[in-house]
Parts: sequence; C-alpha cells; structure tokens
Amino acid sequence: MNPLQSSNLPPATGGDRLRVATYNIHKGVRGVGPGKRLEIHNLGLAVEALDADLVCLQEVRHVDRRNARRFDRSSFGWPAQGQAEFLAPEGYDVAYRTNCTTRDGEHGNALLSRWPIGDPRQHDVSDHRFEQRGLLHVPVQWQDRLLHAVVVHFGLSHASRVRQVQKLVDFIKADFDDGAPLIVAGDFNDWGERLDAQMASAGLKRALAPARAGVLARRGLTFPSLAPMFALDRVYTRGLRCCGTFVPRGGTWARMSDHLPLVAEFERAAA
Repeated sequence: MNPLQSSNLPPATGGDRLRVATYNIHKGVRGVGPGKRLEIHNLGLAVEALDADLVCLQEVRHVDRRNARRFDRSSFGWPAQGQAEFLAPEGYDVAYRTNCTTRDGEHGNALLSRWPIGDPRQHDVSDHRFEQRGLLHVPVQWQDRLLHAVVVHFGLSHASRVRQVQKLVDFIKADFDDGAPLIVAGDFNDWGERLDAQMASAGLKRALAPARAGVLARRGLTFPSLAPMFALDRVYTRGLRCCGTFVPRGGTWARMSDHLPLVAEFERAAA
C-alpha cells in the first residue's frame, strides 16, 4: 500500500468531477552539499496518492547530468528516464516541455493526464535572460469534450509576472475561442496576491474552497512546505465550477519539496 494514501487525502469522487493537482517538485532533490537527498522516488508515491485526473508539475528535470552522477550509486538511484515519465502513474499520458537549459541539463513544466491528450505546445514567456519561463498548453479529451490545460511557472519579480500574465491572457484570447473549459495551474510566485484581477480579464476565476472553510483554508497555503504562509500554487478555471480544494500536510509531504501540492476539484459549470 502507498503510505501517503493514508494521509489526509480525501478520496477521488469520480463521476463527472475533475480533480486537478499542481505541484512544484523542486527538481526531485532537497538540501545542499553533503546533506542533499533524492526525493524523486517519494514524489512518485505522492503523485499516485493525489489520485488526480490532471497533475500539473513545475521544475521537472528532463536531464540532470550532475545529480545523475551524484546519486548513481545510491540504493534508489537517479531515474534513467525523464522525471515526468518517471512520475506518471500507470496508464497516464505525459506531456513535457523545457523552460530552462543549463550546463548540466534542462527542466520545465509537465502535465500527467488520466485522460487522452493531444499535441502539447510550448510558449516562451521569459521576461529577461536571467529567468527562462514558459507556458505548456495541452489539449485534453475529458469525457466527451475538449478541455484546455495550461501549466505555468512565473517569474520572481512582480513586474515580470504582470507581463507574463498579460502574455498568457493574450494567448488565451487569441487561441481559445472554442468555448471549451480551460484550466490554468502552476506556481505563480505571486507573494502579494495581486494577479487575480488580471487573470479575470481572460475570464479566469481562481479555484477556492467553500467560504465556510475560512480565509486561510480558502487560499490554499502551499509555501514554504514546512510552515506554509503563502498561496503561490494555484488553479484558475473558465467554464468549470470549483467544488473544493485541499492541501496535503504532514512531515512526509513537507520534506519532498519546498512547495506543497494544491488539489482542486471541479464540475461542469451550468450552461
């Protein structure tokens, strides 16, 4: 049995509901120097335990030559395949595109989908040469209709994020005129909670838990994982209704990444 499935995770509802998770996995490693440890195997258990229809991942390593050498002789070594493929539960489709290329490898965004996917597309939204950022767009065949999923990881400065959101909004207005439901999920790095209005200009509404859960629960605090104070990881939607959100907590979840995952459940919005 997956030990993480016994943590505070509600069971998937199935039926007409769609469960979406977003998770910054910190390239599958934690710590520095001699204390650096490999967490990608634990993250595989975590993704499985989330039991999500769509898993939107950021900071996913496709190639990492340095850490592959470092962990080559550990009991659970560096995976031979890219992290997106390694983390995908059995039967899931995988889409990955690179955001950043470095001397030792590359990393980017990924989507793991329980439902069939179409051709992924990458959109460069880098704001300056010191931060390579991108949008991963993946069409998903959810039940009997098309759904657009966009995985994002925005910049560290507010000015960059504003420009990157505008590129996202322009992309949505230009390309998504088919009336299909839309999910935008990822690490927004929006420490000051200032992007919701700009996202709303594209008809995107932030997924929040029911109001009775209180302000803190509604915002879905995910960072830092040891003592969450900020809601950096978010899901926005158009054409779907949010039924609830949750953030898994506990020591095991806190050690795997500097972020906790955010999970949201949706159903089709009334016509």
